[in-house]
Order: sequence, then C-alpha cells, then structure tokens
Amino acid sequence: MELNSSVAAVVTGGASGLGEATARALAARGVRVAIFDMNEQKGEAVAADIGGVFCKVNVTSDDDVDAGFAKARAAHGQERILINCAGTGNAAKTASRDKTTGETKHFPLDAFNMILQINLVGTFRCIAKSAKGMLDLEPLADGERGAIVNTASVAAVDGQMGQAAYSASKGGVVGMTLPIARDLMGDGIRVNTILPGIFNTPLMQGAPEPVKAALAASVPFPKRLGNASEYASLAVEMCSNSYFNGEHVRIDGAIRMAPR
Repeated sequence: MELNSSVAAVVTGGASGLGEATARALAARGVRVAIFDMNEQKGEAVAADIGGVFCKVNVTSDDDVDAGFAKARAAHGQERILINCAGTGNAAKTASRDKTTGETKHFPLDAFNMILQINLVGTFRCIAKSAKGMLDLEPLADGERGAIVNTASVAAVDGQMGQAAYSASKGGVVGMTLPIARDLMGDGIRVNTILPGIFNTPLMQGAPEPVKAALAASVPFPKRLGNASEYASLAVEMCSNSYFNGEHVRIDGAIRMAPR
C-alpha cells in the first residue's frame, strides 16, 4: 500500500508511547491520522501537532468505539489502516501467601478480566468494526483494501511471574492474528501483530534509573531499551509492504524474558 494523503488511518492508544510514535510516522508519510485514546489533553495535543483528529475512546466500550470511528471517518473518510496500540497491564501471582501474616490469596478475577477486556477484546472490537468499514473501500493494487497492525508483547510467549493476565491477553492477540487474516483474505485486508520487548515508553520512563539500566543490560544487543520510533518503523513497514500478512513479529533486541 502506498502511504500518502489519500490514505486514512486510526491509531488506538495514539496519545503517547508506541501509538504516538506510529501516528507521527504515518502522518510524516502524508497519511491522515485519527487518534483514539482516553487521555484527552495529550491526544488533542498530538493530533494538533500532526494535523490529525482526536477521538476520546475507551476500547472496552462499543458506544465509544462506534463514536470514535464515526468522528474519524467524518473528518478523513473510511480508514485503510488500523493500528492497535491501546493496552495496559497489571501484576499479581496466580495464588500466593503473605510472608508476614501467612494469609493466602489469589489473583483477583475482576482484575484478570479487566486486562483481557482492554488488551484482547478491545483489540478485537476495533479490528471487527474497522474491517467492516474497509469492506466498502475500492480495492487498490493486488485487490488490497486495508492493513491492520496489532500490538502484543514478548510476554505473549515468555511471560514473567505475575503476568498471567497480561500474557494471556497478549497471547490471545497473537493467536487471533492468523485466523483474522484468513477471515479477511478474500476482501484484501491484511492483519499482522508486533511483539515489542522492553521499550522506553512513558510508563517505563517513570522507573528508577538503576532499574532501567538493569533492564537495558539484559538485552542481548543492542544493550538498551527500545525506542518507540523503532516500533513505529516496523508498523509502517507492515502497512506499506503488501506481502506482509498473517505474521507476528518480535522486536526486542533478542531478549528472552527470565521467570522474574
């Protein structure tokens, strides 16, 4: 797919981190970008900076997602590109004993479900609603109508202690990539997923410097945290390279996460 001003895109989680970097990279190619995010202040600022549009969207809400797509399409037309970066995480052992009191507890099921709803169901919700709209687009070369890029994590395949919910949600994103690509292959809509390692996102920037240094040292090469622009570069390639389909790709400096 040729990326230019004739193409519209929606980036979920586009107000910061990996999503912001991707929104900026697409806009730099001339693509008309709409940002879905919960952070209105940051989202409006990024959208204004790239000449895009901001839509306040909670990806767990059908109404929010429908309204977001309606606003984005009113401004830019039907999107040919969807980038799913909205997501979050938590940490708790499946079951544990308090070392002081001896009290036992398990991972709160509502907290487990919340992560699945945001990371997995929220991603699928946006895919399904975006793909439905893409079906009405006129095909480009090779019959292509659209490209979808999802964000999983290396935790999908080597999750650490306490990451049961996060790993399950991201593993689900990986697992549904190929079936969705097959669902949409007859209509020229491609689907791929990126599995980032340890990236220098706003969430990571809040960690103490010794922690960040230790994490960087654990990466085989290069021995540093990933930059959001490196994620964005791969996402853009997945959009522009029409033979890229049904794949999940790690971008992690060859790291394999330890148990803890």
